[in-house]
Amino acid sequence: MHEDHRQRVRERFLSAGLASFPPHNVLELLLFYSIPRRDTNEIAHRLLDRFGSLTGVLEAPFEELCKVEGIGEHSAALIVLIFQIAKRYLSEQGAEKISFDSTEQFRRFVISNFIGLKNETAYLFCLNNTGQLIHTCAVSLGTKHTVSLDNRTLLETAFLHNATKVVLAHNHPSGLATPSSNDVARTESAVQLFRQVNIQMLDHLVVANGDCFSMANHPKFARIFFSNLVCLPDQIAADSTWEKHGSF
Repeated sequence: MHEDHRQRVRERFLSAGLASFPPHNVLELLLFYSIPRRDTNEIAHRLLDRFGSLTGVLEAPFEELCKVEGIGEHSAALIVLIFQIAKRYLSEQGAEKISFDSTEQFRRFVISNFIGLKNETAYLFCLNNTGQLIHTCAVSLGTKHTVSLDNRTLLETAFLHNATKVVLAHNHPSGLATPSSNDVARTESAVQLFRQVNIQMLDHLVVANGDCFSMANHPKFARIFFSNLVCLPDQIAADSTWEKHGSF
């Protein structure tokens, strides 16, 4: 009877996808492939009780997953793997067509790279002369509250991929998408670093909770990127998109 139930669940998935599956059934099905001879429905409910939602389960660290009764190392590794595959898919989907000029698409792509990260992480997005994305790279892994930047790593990454323009981005895992005083100082330093080797740093994006703050498009910080201009570009001076974040 147990095998018949599994077969029915698999057939339901293969014929109609996951759209009609509640979260516990999604996890139940997934655990079929790591737990061959147990009722995975009960384990799925334990996971949801522990982490609150399907998203919470998928983003949970390996060590925390292993603490749930019925979840061994193989099951925990499978859940982490599924999440990492989904994240890689989102990151790579259409990346070769992404341009910095496609503002909203570019920001969505940037945000996708930070999904599930519990510590501050810095990414460098390398672009060619027309502003088209050519490479994405995590250049620094930090703690929950800070991340450092290494000048050599930044330059080597840009040079290796023949970037003529770059965008820097990092996340605030437990905060707001608003730059700190350290973020501002690091942005100024990075802009000057790249400027010395004729690479233009177009922006520094701060990501938090699915939101994205563009320093180059905020009047308070835009002069870091346009220091050679007496007046800011009209589109920046007139742009109120980021006012909802409050002033720094």
